[in-house]
Amino acid sequence: MKKNLILTLVVALAILGAIFGYKYLSIQKAMAARAHMQMPPVSVAVATPKQEVWATTLKAVAVLQSSSGVTVKTEQAGLVLRVALASGATVAAGDLLVELDTSREQAQLKGLEAGVRLAQVSLNRARDLREKSTNSQADLDAADAAFTQAQASADELRVIIAKKHIVAPFAGKLGIQQVYPGQYLAVADPIVQLDALDPIYADFGLPQQDVPRVQAGLVVQVAIDAYPGKVFSGKIEAVNARVSDDTRNVRIRAVLPNADGALRPGMFGRAEVILPEEKPVLVIPSTAIVYNPYGNAVYVVENGVATQRFVQTGAQRGDLIVIVSGLAPGDQVVTSGQFKLRTGMPVKINNSIVPDANANPHPQES
Repeated sequence: MKKNLILTLVVALAILGAIFGYKYLSIQKAMAARAHMQMPPVSVAVATPKQEVWATTLKAVAVLQSSSGVTVKTEQAGLVLRVALASGATVAAGDLLVELDTSREQAQLKGLEAGVRLAQVSLNRARDLREKSTNSQADLDAADAAFTQAQASADELRVIIAKKHIVAPFAGKLGIQQVYPGQYLAVADPIVQLDALDPIYADFGLPQQDVPRVQAGLVVQVAIDAYPGKVFSGKIEAVNARVSDDTRNVRIRAVLPNADGALRPGMFGRAEVILPEEKPVLVIPSTAIVYNPYGNAVYVVENGVATQRFVQTGAQRGDLIVIVSGLAPGDQVVTSGQFKLRTGMPVKINNSIVPDANANPHPQES
């Protein structure tokens, strides 16, 4: 019985040993085959860094302001008789916006005009009598003063009536109306916003160290998120005389043509001041940059193998970015397919589809 048990254990151990031995040999064979296996090359597009000459620029965030912008308000209280404006309409200087009720003032004006005519008659009679020396100089002076006072009272009422015909103070585009017929308006109640849009101002700030480099007349390019791919060009009109006590920035105002009214007050944009000096730069397509928390990098192809290389980047224009350090003009930089790469992986260059690389890209027209 004991011999049978020992024999069974020996046979079981032999079978298990054979199984484990077979598995071990299979794993060793697979590992040896994998060691001799070569990874297929990754297809990538490459580009060579280019030397270009770029103008020096200063960048800032700009806020658009209307060249003339006011909230039209009432100078005289009264009942709204007629609203001539339309929300969002374009108006010329002097166009009627709102007419207030002037019936009481018109009635009062008739009485004052009658007083003016009576004072004129009294003044003429006093002059005739004075020529005949039948009255005193004091009588003539009193008649002249009475006429002037009556005329001034009538003129004052005419001004009040005119102020109840509220007109556009300058040409521009109206906002949304805030008054309606039958509404009573007190003094200084808002009626509508009026903005002159052509030209339009772009206001932005630059650090105090840039003040010596900025002057009126320099070209400014403004990009607005509402119009991707489009750049609005203008010129600096004025540089503020003071530097802000809070930010140590100086306020700059640029003037942009805006004939089509595309730009609106209150929009934010990215302003770029074009300085007269130029400098040589080394640029590559921005698609080549692999952005990492520990630094920006590119993949360079050397002898058919990809190698990661860290670079220091500079200014960017359109599809191009400046490389401050890390690359040489003759390097082959991967611009497409780099997210599949690791250092040491073989690559195959295929430039049949190359990403756009333009310093001034323009959107395709549909």
